[in-house]
Amino acid sequence: MVLLAMALVVILATGMTQQQSVRVFRAGHYLAQQQGHSVALGAEVFAGQILKRDFDQDREDGAAVDSPDEFWARYSAILPLDDGGVAEVQIDELGGRINLNDLVSPAGQVDTTTRDRLARLLQVLDINEVPVDAIVDWIDDNDQTTSAYGAEDGEYLLSDPSYRAANQPFASVSELRLIRGMTEEAYTALLPHVAALPVHGTGINVNFATGAVLQSLHQELTPAQAESILERRTEERFENLQDFLALPEFAGLGLKSAGLGLRSRFFEVVARITYDNRVASLVSLVYRDQEGKVQTVRRDASQKARINKEPFAVSEG
Repeated sequence: MVLLAMALVVILATGMTQQQSVRVFRAGHYLAQQQGHSVALGAEVFAGQILKRDFDQDREDGAAVDSPDEFWARYSAILPLDDGGVAEVQIDELGGRINLNDLVSPAGQVDTTTRDRLARLLQVLDINEVPVDAIVDWIDDNDQTTSAYGAEDGEYLLSDPSYRAANQPFASVSELRLIRGMTEEAYTALLPHVAALPVHGTGINVNFATGAVLQSLHQELTPAQAESILERRTEERFENLQDFLALPEFAGLGLKSAGLGLRSRFFEVVARITYDNRVASLVSLVYRDQEGKVQTVRRDASQKARINKEPFAVSEG
């Protein structure tokens, strides 16, 4: 009986020890996640300070221009942590892309300039299976298709699983995956050239526009001409829209300045924190207002492997 009692005690003690170990592991994992998230929030603040400093410097120089040659746009920052880890911070500009939410105005009217540009962008990228009107129908506030190429609830309710059109502005570019005709290949091709910004009328920063976005500005612009513009921009950024519109590549095209600009308002701050053999990631959409103040719009901890710029080490001081 004594031996049986001892065996039961040992079994119970072993089980309790295992449960305690699991609880300790879970608590440690949770604390580590919270620590990584806290450091990532600090990295977000650091990036905001960089953007504010850039704005103040531009104001001092009298140049309201954002361009790829600026330090923040060229490099990712590497900051050492006290425990031997590192924080990597990268700022990605979003003004050089076509804002999907520019397709429909707050009054519910289709913006024909943005619609035509997006349609041409789809052609440039050889995405023929996704009609631009299906994207318009995704965000307009009615249930009537824009044209025979549009798509509303009647189209999506037949899917398995079924769903409805959003009928509101894009909250994320990833919603494009739900658009009629969209494939993963088409989505991947489109992703670097579009954004889902929470306002209408942001326009395109021509200093950051990709070759495909430049081509979308006019149907007669060729890939070679777009590449030539990119080469000119590499040598010297555009300081005003008049110089941009006066480029020989646009001669005779009648390109207007509507929906074009030189200043960026929205950015993505990408943070990757490495510590204690763990990695925490955070992508924050931030907005820089007319006075240079930076505010966070939303955060996403699900995106990984976004740091892709040349690293620059920042000293502890």
